[in-house]
Amino acid sequence: MTSLAAATRPAYAPPALFAVTTFSSAALVFLVQPMVAKLVLPLLGGSPSVWNTSMAFFQIALLVGYFYAHALQRIASVRRQALVHCGALVFAALALPLRVNTLAGPPSSDHPNLWLLAVLALSIGAPFAILSATAPLVQAWYARTVGQAEGREPYVLYAASNLGSLLALLAYPLVVEPAFTLAGQRYGWSAAYVGFVLLMATLGLMATRGAIASAQEAPTAVAPPRWTDRLSWIALAAIPASLMLGVTAHLTTDVASAPFIWVLPLALYLVTFIIAFQAKPLIPLGLTLVFQAAALAACAALLPFRSSNFLLQFFVHLAAFFLTALMCHQRLVNRRPDPAHLTEFYLCLSIGGVVGGAFNAFVAPVIFDNVWEYPLVLALACLARPWGRLEKVEPGAWVLLVVGVLAAAAMPILLTAVGGRMTAQSVVGAFDQSELFDMAMKGLLVLSVICAFLIRRRALFFFLVIAVLSFAAQAAADRTDVRQSWRSFFGVMRLSQTYVTSLGGEVKMLAHGTTLHGAQALNPAYRCNPLVYYTPRTPIGQVFGAKQGQRSDLRIGAVGLGTGSVAAYVRPGDHLTFFEIDPLVRRISTDPANFSYVRECAKGEVDFVIGDARLTLQKQPPGTFDILLIDAFSSDAVPAHLLTVEAVRGYLQQLKPDGVIILHLSNRNLDLLGPAQAVARAAGGRALKQTYRPAKDPQGSWESAEDAVIVARNDAALAPFKADARWESANPFLARPWRDDYTNLAGALYGNLKQRWTWLP
Repeated sequence: MTSLAAATRPAYAPPALFAVTTFSSAALVFLVQPMVAKLVLPLLGGSPSVWNTSMAFFQIALLVGYFYAHALQRIASVRRQALVHCGALVFAALALPLRVNTLAGPPSSDHPNLWLLAVLALSIGAPFAILSATAPLVQAWYARTVGQAEGREPYVLYAASNLGSLLALLAYPLVVEPAFTLAGQRYGWSAAYVGFVLLMATLGLMATRGAIASAQEAPTAVAPPRWTDRLSWIALAAIPASLMLGVTAHLTTDVASAPFIWVLPLALYLVTFIIAFQAKPLIPLGLTLVFQAAALAACAALLPFRSSNFLLQFFVHLAAFFLTALMCHQRLVNRRPDPAHLTEFYLCLSIGGVVGGAFNAFVAPVIFDNVWEYPLVLALACLARPWGRLEKVEPGAWVLLVVGVLAAAAMPILLTAVGGRMTAQSVVGAFDQSELFDMAMKGLLVLSVICAFLIRRRALFFFLVIAVLSFAAQAAADRTDVRQSWRSFFGVMRLSQTYVTSLGGEVKMLAHGTTLHGAQALNPAYRCNPLVYYTPRTPIGQVFGAKQGQRSDLRIGAVGLGTGSVAAYVRPGDHLTFFEIDPLVRRISTDPANFSYVRECAKGEVDFVIGDARLTLQKQPPGTFDILLIDAFSSDAVPAHLLTVEAVRGYLQQLKPDGVIILHLSNRNLDLLGPAQAVARAAGGRALKQTYRPAKDPQGSWESAEDAVIVARNDAALAPFKADARWESANPFLARPWRDDYTNLAGALYGNLKQRWTWLP
């Protein structure tokens, strides 16, 4: 009898196989995202918006995958579902090996979003969508086999899926990128995809047997979800998806630009899924609600203090994002349907992700001139909290609401009345004014935050205080005189003014995120003096001065326009070509109402080429330039594809025999001197380096620290600079040279930290 019972026991696939398959598919999905973004990043100038747009595409592809998994449930037989899915996986493999598909044509600076979406769809769309369908599909099979027979909850497999995503996400920058070339990554991922197809086929075969064994049990009829349920699922999924991109944009634009910042919000986003879908959540919802209210209020209060301690900023903003995402996902899990409607639930989650991602990637850059979507969604997240009983509101809650709103609203009024900025009229008066302003602002902030926290159980009241606080604080955030903001696919540009004593008056500044791109004095006596990185005493200025002494008709190329400061060096007979990827930067810098270096200060010919410099420089005749300045910043992150062996080899071909390349490598977060020196040697060039640290600004100047490497085709071209004690011989053995299929940003980040923290090994 025992042997008979064993023989008739259903042959279910082991639960571990479901978990391993879900884990593996998620790991492949999250390994390929940064890999593909890295493939296309050089083609769009290294813009951070490439990541936002890529994330929006992946959300759309995820939606397609989840819709496909939901549609498969119309096939009653698990066996047929498995056959269809394995066939789809094999069909999608036709897009392999992983590569950038060229059918979309060359990159477009006018419509980069559309071009990028087309390239991603052609290159990885099919494999990504089919892989994404694995998580809901496998859970549905689990529910119809092991879950139905043993009463196990299929939703816990979603935690395994997000664990795979998290580990893959962290492994890429820390292990995969430093250890493997891009070609190795592409072929390795393609091989792993083939292995996954075999794993999926094995699970499909075993799940089919289990489904046949459990088919005799009649399923219990379950009412379909209501439309209100579906809309709440979409909304609760959209808020964290939007916040993930919003907090990334805010931190890189307004706090500090650093590599891998995008990894932190995405990793925290995945952790919230893992916790929320646990059978016993590590953090209960009640505790989440308390911490989330405190973190969100503190986050809104910190918006005016962008330049304060960036570690505190990072902690508070990421904590507010994490707890808000966790709250939304926990409330989402509490509203999950019966497993019979599991795929529809995940389809709504995916729709929410698309709504949130598309709003940040496509809508916000068009309708906002700053990163306004971040405080907007922060405020809207308050409405996801429990609302309490609206018919019984205590008088004290009304008092707290009024006081909190009035305190927040008073901040921009105070800013307008006091001015909130230093002037040249009176140093002591300005200091006293600034001190009083800070005390008043902080007092209002604290009062508003306390009121918001005390009425956290009333979602609508909490929302009203936080909304007013967020936007009032954002309006009062910039203590410099910001005259205008612009926004494009490539980032947020701000025109501001400040007083500089050595220049005898106001100075206009152009900033991209947190990086100053250039400045110009308003005093007519100094208006055509190049400032910041470009003064005659900086390495860039030294090269221009030396080359001007050699000939009177220089041919100059500059990658990166900024304010057009180097145009001030253009004499009659010289010819300068700017290579700029962002059309907006050209419009700003050539408008005399903003800057006049190009229109007024340049005495020779100046023209512009719009597009990625790697591509547009290739179209120039060889042996064209006497000076080629590589100065392409994007919020303090030099696009890595402009510092590879292949790139520098191309630059050298564009030089005259005695020409010089200037690599401007100043960076707050990355040590680029080591890789650049190694690249110069590997490309066949000769190189010198200089680390310039300015003394006190002389009259008529305003300087910045600068790291630079100059590269030439032969030693004779560098002879005038070798005789200058400020230039040192390059050391090409400090780092492995970067190539188009190998860069090590993690190593460059570590090198920078090692210089700051000498105790690091």
